[in-house]
Amino acid sequence: MLTINVAVLLAFIVVIRLRRRTQSRSRLDEKFTVVIVLALGILIAPTELGQGILNVLTQLVQGVSNAG
Repeated sequence: MLTINVAVLLAFIVVIRLRRRTQSRSRLDEKFTVVIVLALGILIAPTELGQGILNVLTQLVQGVSNAG
């Protein structure tokens, strides 16, 4: 049986949608892309990859705030 990880499928859809030309997008199309990206973020967040990204971003923000 073939199983497809939903996060991988959404990531593929996001990449395909972002490769399109910006001028040809409608507002509804842009909103749909935002919803897909948010869903992808929710699916990735509890994983080890999501936690690693969160840690890197946290360190980056702390470094920038300490430098200022």
